Amino acid sequence: MATYKLELKLNGEKLSAQVLAHENLLSVMRNKLGAKEVKNGCNKGDCGACAVLLDGKAVNACLTLALQANGKEVTTVKGIGTEDQPHPLQESFVRHGAIQCGFCTPGMIVSSKALLDTIPNPDRRQIREGISGNLCRCTGYNKIVEAIEDAALKRKS
Repeated sequence: MATYKLELKLNGEKLSAQVLAHENLLSVMRNKLGAKEVKNGCNKGDCGACAVLLDGKAVNACLTLALQANGKEVTTVKGIGTEDQPHPLQESFVRHGAIQCGFCTPGMIVSSKALLDTIPNPDRRQIREGISGNLCRCTGYNKIVEAIEDAALKRKS
C-alpha cells in the first residue's frame, strides 16, 4: 500500500510522518506524532474529544484525513497554553471546576478557543452553540459555560 509524506506544524513544531491515504488525523497524531493529549472518544465525530485547531478552525481529528493537514498548522490543547503560562481558558476551567473526569477537557478547550477567537464576547447561547459538538458526561455544562464566560471577560480586560 502506498504511503505519503505528511508535513505539518504541530503546536509550532515542524513534524513529518509517512501516512496511508485513508488514515485520519487523530490516529496519526496519537500513534505517529505522540500527541496523546488528543483524545479518542467515539472515533466517528459525535463527541468532540479529539477536537484540534487546523489553521485556527476547530475540527474533529477523527473525521479529518491526515493528508488534509499537510502543510498546515495543527494546534492541540498543549499548544494553547503551557504549565507556566496557561491560557485564560485553561485557568478558568480549573477555577470554575469545569473539569471533572477531564476526558472532554482538551477538546472542550480547543473548541472554546476557536469560539473566542471568532466571537470574543459571546453570550450564553453562542457559547452553548460553540461547544455543541463536544460531549461532557460529568459537568452538566453549566460550569463549562461559566468558565468560558469568565475567560472571555479576562481576555477583554
